[in-house]
Amino acid sequence: MQTELHSKTKTVVIGPDQPFVMIGERLNPSGRKKLGAEMAAGDFSRVRKDALSQVAAGAHVLDVNAGVPLADESDLLVAAIRAVQTVTDVPICIDSSVAEALIAGLAAYEGRALVNSVTGEDERLDQVLPLVKKYGAAVIGMANDDTGISTDPHFRLGVARKILHRALDYGLKPEDVLIDPLALTVAADPQAVQCTLHTMRLVRDELGLNLVCGASNISFGLPDRSPINAAYLSMGMLCGLTCAITDPTNPMLRQAMLAGDVLMGHDEYAARWIGDFRARQKAAAAAAAAPAA
Repeated sequence: MQTELHSKTKTVVIGPDQPFVMIGERLNPSGRKKLGAEMAAGDFSRVRKDALSQVAAGAHVLDVNAGVPLADESDLLVAAIRAVQTVTDVPICIDSSVAEALIAGLAAYEGRALVNSVTGEDERLDQVLPLVKKYGAAVIGMANDDTGISTDPHFRLGVARKILHRALDYGLKPEDVLIDPLALTVAADPQAVQCTLHTMRLVRDELGLNLVCGASNISFGLPDRSPINAAYLSMGMLCGLTCAITDPTNPMLRQAMLAGDVLMGHDEYAARWIGDFRARQKAAAAAAAAPAA
């Protein structure tokens, strides 16, 4: 099953037989006070800069969030989307829990967006899925509902199945739905990863849907998080994970995904791996040759 996202000029394909897709997470003011303050003041220079740096680092899609406290999220989201579209042609994942902002963002976006996200709650499904259908988008379904996040993989599968069935009722297709199996921090629950990986396998085997995750949730609260996140992504790829919302500028995560594509047979003759290695060699040589500032 393949999910296609489009900008005006570029198409990204997400699927189990495709290279892993990185969704850049850095265009999000949550936890980035300076970015949020600049956006609220109408300054989107950092948005443009971070968009370019993530694409240069290998991001295939960019997640755009404009949840700045006390600001008009609809206006900021539209402005952020337009700022991104002026500097790069990668598709966009529109990240908002506010229906009015989603409507504004989807209407402003020139292409086929990914909506982040909808849960299994009836009210939320009835609010978001018609918008996804109206604007021809795809959507991330979170495997939780009004009871919270279950520690039972089969319960999470049931929520994913409900989201899929409701999406079909609204005229969407299975390939329009990606499932986030959800990851709680392993620092609080030693079985959190096993639950998430089991959920991935169930969704893949029983529903056949593409899978997405937030790469950093699993290591929250721990020191030296990058190796844990990289190991988690590698395990997820083997269980059917097809894309992740992550920081593409983190070399360890990026290398883990590229290596996973080689080992999964999604990088024929390791061409992208070799090309990336040569590019890093060339950049290192250029940096070494540059005169000291």
